[in-house]
Amino acid sequence: QVQLVESGGGSVQAGGSLTLSCAASGYTRTPFCMYWVRQTPGKEREWVGRFYTDGNYTFYARGMKGRFTISRDGAKDTLYLHMNNLQPEDTAMYYCASASSRPGCPSSVADLSEWGQGTQVTVSS
Repeated sequence: QVQLVESGGGSVQAGGSLTLSCAASGYTRTPFCMYWVRQTPGKEREWVGRFYTDGNYTFYARGMKGRFTISRDGAKDTLYLHMNNLQPEDTAMYYCASASSRPGCPSSVADLSEWGQGTQVTVSS
């Protein structure tokens, strides 16, 4: 049973920084990609970016690159999201996700099958 446990959320003022963590366990094999996805009330989930585990490189959604950086510690099976210069529009529940049963790295949030419980990030102006 795959378990994804996020932590590190909180409340910050605009311009501040946070680092989120996602501790993963239970995979029979490492997924090709690990994802960060966020959601605000009343809106659909949008992906922030993904980390390619076999090459240690990343891909970010439009508008996320530059302020957000995804990294992973393979020895700890932990994915990170480093967020800088946070703005009120970044306020959301942030989720770690994967699709370990699929080959490759899906580009649609709808194709992700494993999710953490989320961690709330609130940015005040």
